[in-house]
Amino acid sequence: MSEKKATRAAYGETLVELLAEGVDVYAVDADLAGSTTSAKLREASAARHINVGIAEQNMIGVAAGLSLTGKTVFTGSFAVFGTGRVYDQIRNTVCYAGLDVKIAPTHSGISVGPDGGSHQMIEDLALMRVLPNMRVLVPADYLSAKAAIRIAARTPGPFYIRMGRSNVPQIYPDAEGFALGSARVLRSGDDVTIVACGIEVPLALEAAERLAAEKGIQAEVIDVFSLKPLDAKTILRSASKTGFVITAEEHSVIGGLGAAVAEVLAEHPDVLRKPLGRIGVQDRFGTSGGFDELFREYGLDAQAIYELVVQ
Repeated sequence: MSEKKATRAAYGETLVELLAEGVDVYAVDADLAGSTTSAKLREASAARHINVGIAEQNMIGVAAGLSLTGKTVFTGSFAVFGTGRVYDQIRNTVCYAGLDVKIAPTHSGISVGPDGGSHQMIEDLALMRVLPNMRVLVPADYLSAKAAIRIAARTPGPFYIRMGRSNVPQIYPDAEGFALGSARVLRSGDDVTIVACGIEVPLALEAAERLAAEKGIQAEVIDVFSLKPLDAKTILRSASKTGFVITAEEHSVIGGLGAAVAEVLAEHPDVLRKPLGRIGVQDRFGTSGGFDELFREYGLDAQAIYELVVQ
């Protein structure tokens, strides 16, 4: 893993690349173009960037209208506003009609840090994955975020792409090999399966290396890049081998990755030899703090993954 870079940094850059490649792409933002980085598209083509002001519900409506003219439209904002404040519009306008609108907010999870619980969106995956017609991608680093944006742009219909504010390690050497409905095995192991998404993927890899060095435990680490559709085959193949599964997500344990994996495993009750373990936010709101202290406080760091395996 090389220098750290935020997943949100991929957003504006990739939109500019797609425009250069001939994709009829537009971005609608709610007065946060600098933070979401969609300002890069505005710099490249001002006509393709629409700022509706602090009016997220209108943002979705404008995006829906543009999509009906044949455009591929992305919406920005912070995740707490770009999913929560506009849920009705996403459900009844975008998803119900299957419109070509890509919900791509940034600043998800508790890694927003000092902004505090009001801005730390930990319910978005649950909200988005339950919607019919919605596909949900959770990139773990800058390059996988570029891949997610490209997949969404070139696949008709609604998408949710979860991106973050904080700089995170770069895991992948390039943006190749990603696909809708697929997970990637980043580390092979026979003793435990760690299924992670987003910012938890590098932490899962860190925990796996420590487990091997200190306990001789070989963990298989799976990056669930595509939460919906979920790559159940890859998860079940690994679970059948190890018999022990732990999930790790920067999201509530209710309705997110852990819940999705639990649903799969519940339909295959003979796979596990140990109870499913779930790392995530335990039914509480976030709070203000630094990255490291919040991840310790909420039991989301590599230490928490390590301890859940060895307990």
